[in-house]
Amino acid sequence: MRGFDIAPLLRSSIGFENLNRLVEYAGRIDAGDSFPPYNIEKTGDGSYRIQMAVAGFAREELDLTVQENTLLVTGQAANDADAQERVYLHRGIAKRAFERRFQLADTIKVIGASFENGLLNIDLVREIPEHKKPRKVEIFAAGSPDGLAIAAE
Repeated sequence: MRGFDIAPLLRSSIGFENLNRLVEYAGRIDAGDSFPPYNIEKTGDGSYRIQMAVAGFAREELDLTVQENTLLVTGQAANDADAQERVYLHRGIAKRAFERRFQLADTIKVIGASFENGLLNIDLVREIPEHKKPRKVEIFAAGSPDGLAIAAE
């Protein structure tokens, strides 16, 4: 019996601590599609960066969309009149259209993107709402007139 490897899940999920959601997402992953290649790095406490290698694409040919908890990155090559006249002996730089989806946790927000030297950098940050932050509950003696008090940490 083979062990279950969750490494593919961690490559396209950011900020998840809930294993149930990771397992649910596992059924929807297309393991055969690896274009374009990308890295996910932790750049600080609660901040992340997705770096995608999109060689051959111009900034105008890329599109980022965030809807609910999904980041969608698409690339559509513009029709180049000059490219029709070229004859390639070897074409190793893929410039095919792509669509890459990343599942984001509820607390992960996309804060910006940049494009430089064929790399698309997407910056993310973890924003925890006030009502989800830990808080201290003060304990009083039984029968105390003060009752219970909650203090923010």
